[in-house]
Amino acid sequence: MKSRRPWVVGVSGASGTPYAAAVLRGLLAAGESVDLVVSRASRLTLLDETGISFRDAHWREDLAAWLARGADGKPDTFDVADALDDVRYWAAGDLAAGPSSGSYPAKGMLVVPASTAAVAGVALGLSKDLLQRVASVTLKERRPLVVAVRETPLNGQTLKHMVALDEAGAVVLPASPAFYAGATHIQDLVDFVAGRVLDAAGVPHRLYRRWEGELGAALQAD
Repeated sequence: MKSRRPWVVGVSGASGTPYAAAVLRGLLAAGESVDLVVSRASRLTLLDETGISFRDAHWREDLAAWLARGADGKPDTFDVADALDDVRYWAAGDLAAGPSSGSYPAKGMLVVPASTAAVAGVALGLSKDLLQRVASVTLKERRPLVVAVRETPLNGQTLKHMVALDEAGAVVLPASPAFYAGATHIQDLVDFVAGRVLDAAGVPHRLYRRWEGELGAALQAD
């Protein structure tokens, strides 16, 4: 029997829940196992941005509704029926959860979106909730940690925390969409950021058109 080694996806309270949904869809489409941690603060953001009230007791149906919704509010074409079979959910307050231990066989962690509070907590090693604890474990075990920061402007303290994360081995990846890939819809911009997160984790995907050295190629293709 194949041993399960998931990517842990941590969703913090920053604006940008469509980024998290796109990353989750990308991981599942690539056949990756996922352990999901949704912070308490992120539930407020999720409710505000999507109208979805995420509940521990009903996480599966709430996650399915989330992944089925595009960034523009329209239905996404992703088939969630079977994809959720290899998703495991851990409550944010469960500090005894599997991924809180270095002996838990995880591939690494993706924090998307990452609030400045989450960045600070991980940089300082506070472990105030499961998201921060898993990120700290990921660093100490020398596993890949990608932190998709979503905030602007950035103050000096946050910049120092980001430098600390970089020095600790994390990939600090601002949620900064690019336009050279020929984006025509908001979901294209979201998918670009999600694709860059997956690139940093080494997960194959087809979320955006890659640069091939030809000016205007994206416009010509359209």
